[in-house]
Amino acid sequence: MSDALINSLAAAVEARPDDLTLRLHLAEMLVAAGRGAEAIGHAAQVLAREPGNATAQQLMTRALGNPAPDVPQQSPPQPSTTVPGPPAPTAETPKADRKSVDWAAMEGQFEDVVPPRFARSDGEPDPVRGHEDRYFDVERSTVTLADVGGMADVKKRLEVSFLGPLRNPKLRTLFGKSLRGGLLLYGPPGCGKTFLARAVAGEMGASFISLSITDVLNMWIGSSERNLHDLFESARGHAPCVLFLDEIDALGHKRSQLQSSMRTVVNQLLTELDGVDGGNDGVFVLAATNAPWDVDAALRRPGRLDRTVLVLPPDREARASILEYHLRDRPVAGIDLDAVAAATEHHSGADLAHLCETAAEYAMRDSIASGEIRMISQADMLAAAKEVRPSTDAWFSTARNVAMFANESGEYDDLAAYLKKRKIR
Repeated sequence: MSDALINSLAAAVEARPDDLTLRLHLAEMLVAAGRGAEAIGHAAQVLAREPGNATAQQLMTRALGNPAPDVPQQSPPQPSTTVPGPPAPTAETPKADRKSVDWAAMEGQFEDVVPPRFARSDGEPDPVRGHEDRYFDVERSTVTLADVGGMADVKKRLEVSFLGPLRNPKLRTLFGKSLRGGLLLYGPPGCGKTFLARAVAGEMGASFISLSITDVLNMWIGSSERNLHDLFESARGHAPCVLFLDEIDALGHKRSQLQSSMRTVVNQLLTELDGVDGGNDGVFVLAATNAPWDVDAALRRPGRLDRTVLVLPPDREARASILEYHLRDRPVAGIDLDAVAAATEHHSGADLAHLCETAAEYAMRDSIASGEIRMISQADMLAAAKEVRPSTDAWFSTARNVAMFANESGEYDDLAAYLKKRKIR
């Protein structure tokens, strides 16, 4: 089979991802060319949209190594459906080779399918000077808000705060809107705050820099403040840039509860947000936290992180989209996404990803036990939904006390309204 023809079909599928007939044709050619690992992903996407598609099920079976039912075999017989075990040692097999496994060759078979898990650096930071002379990773996000399921209120707030002024420079000038600002995203863990920040950067076509507390803190006096300054300088140099401060409650904790060494770090963060030493035009600061009540009040005054958005667990439509995303490259058959979404109320995005992983474990376990490879079914998904409980309940138990007894300024009104809607009292 010509690789050029397969590449042309792949390009056509990328341009028309919803053309299932074209995708099935590509999957069939990949299977015929012996590229079953690539065909599995395309067949899985067809089955996610049409669970009963017989052609996709046959292609999935063939790609997994089973002969397709009711399809005349013109080529030599397909391998057995039993999972092959290691070859029996013979008298001619050297003893050292009986248990040896060529892991490098096995990894080479999947190098185009599975991305590398870790990236190594050639050099280590200087033990005294720490991280002051290292470069921050500046990314170009490929995801946009269209890839974020649900969150209509959050998207609307982002459009007004950031995206609208950027797309309409004349209106921005007319209304005196600055291209600087800060937005605090808060909510239960695992609900997509980091993914949302990347989507904002992709929507703007802006650079993206993500910061965690380990990128800043250093044991040497003054190094942490210098690291923080270098970070903001890098963001200003790559404007327009989305600067994402993850777990801001750890870096910008209430100074009244900190030791003197950490208070100076918070002071430096306040200085950088004000842009005293350099203009912050074109630098959009997004911060995320699971505990906004622990963030220093000075960080949330006007001109800094002055806007707050509650990021809630995904609604039913968003849960179906998240499930489809995590099942897209797995062998599935007969999955009713809407029914699974209905059974996973209050689950976070991370919970749903773990649910798909658990369902895949069920199918893989049965395949190993029986020697027959089978696909992930609806029963696997529903069983996993019973096992994986929502992780957001503990967070809402804490947030309830804040919304009821520490909401004098009204900054948690949206949280209080959601708790009332969910009848969490």
